[in-house]
Amino acid sequence: MTASREDRADTAEPSPTADSPTTTLSARPSGLCLNTSSNPTGSPSPTRRTVVTAVGAVGLAAALVACGSDDDKGSSEPAGEASEKQEGGGGGAVLAKTADIPVGGGKIFKDENVVVTQPTKGEFKAFSNRCTHKGCPVTSVEGGTINCPCHGSKFDINDGSVKQNPAPKPLPATKITVDGDSIKLA
Repeated sequence: MTASREDRADTAEPSPTADSPTTTLSARPSGLCLNTSSNPTGSPSPTRRTVVTAVGAVGLAAALVACGSDDDKGSSEPAGEASEKQEGGGGGAVLAKTADIPVGGGKIFKDENVVVTQPTKGEFKAFSNRCTHKGCPVTSVEGGTINCPCHGSKFDINDGSVKQNPAPKPLPATKITVDGDSIKLA
């Protein structure tokens, strides 16, 4: 004999027990809500807010790690091998010989992020090579100015002051030393 459709439905779905979770729909002011009770493990289920917060925290941590330590490339080199231009004695890396910097002009050192100028014979100045407007690297020194190609800012080779806007402030000075015919970072 075959069971009717109603008989099969009754036998296919076991009734909830104390060990199995029950699912009910409940009405709340914000609408219907799914409510699961009697967790079989006995531990509380994470709420949606907990899950979203945890996922957000993991994403933030991943972003911070990805943005991290590329700025410290030079610090992992062994002492004494940091630069081929390094010389013995006090001071930093040798940037150039004094004869390499034209009087009334200058030279840009991209790797060191510095511009060295010689406004008058024997007088050497150094500045950051990053424009104070948007941080673009300057690309030329001519006509008595250090020039940024991004938006046209120009800076005086004597003191880094703004000669042409939109730069809001002078180029920051960088310390250098002149030792004989060598110009070094201080």
